[in-house]
Amino acid sequence: MEVYALFILAIGLSLDTFAVSVTCGLIEKKIKFLPASRIAIIFAIFQSVMPIIGWLLGLSIKKYIVQVDHWIAFGLLFLVGIKMIFESLKNDEEKKFNPQDIKVILFLSVATTIDAFVIGITLAFLNVKLFLASLIIGAVTYIASMLGMLFGKKLGARFGKKMEIIGGLILISIGIKILIEHLLK
Repeated sequence: MEVYALFILAIGLSLDTFAVSVTCGLIEKKIKFLPASRIAIIFAIFQSVMPIIGWLLGLSIKKYIVQVDHWIAFGLLFLVGIKMIFESLKNDEEKKFNPQDIKVILFLSVATTIDAFVIGITLAFLNVKLFLASLIIGAVTYIASMLGMLFGKKLGARFGKKMEIIGGLILISIGIKILIEHLLK
């Protein structure tokens, strides 16, 4: 997988975190750089570690499914993308939470990285430099989180759902690209 594809994948994965960060920025309108950075770092760590965990699981089963790995990659990316799109269409229930509370941050980190875990399984079937992929995913997530909190503070929540839809479409597109590339070989 080329570096540009890893960046696109990272952007797609980070859009859930971006949407959550927008909400954090809305709730904590006066959040300063260091607390915002702490939240973003935790999101980035989780987002970059979950693909490694998924990759290790995927690598252990790779030899059994090498003939259909491109279909599995396509299917997983498609399902995660569809899930993101459907989740974005649900009505938001207003929840009061403190995004600076470590328990809340950890919960949000796990909730937004399930997709990254599944992507990690997919990466085990592709020719991917895992450390580079993890680094790119973490860096993009950090930037997306910081931007999300800034946008939440400045622009409001009107973009949250649209970002999740775009993230889902990006993941579906990457799945289609992987399938087409493999079928055309």
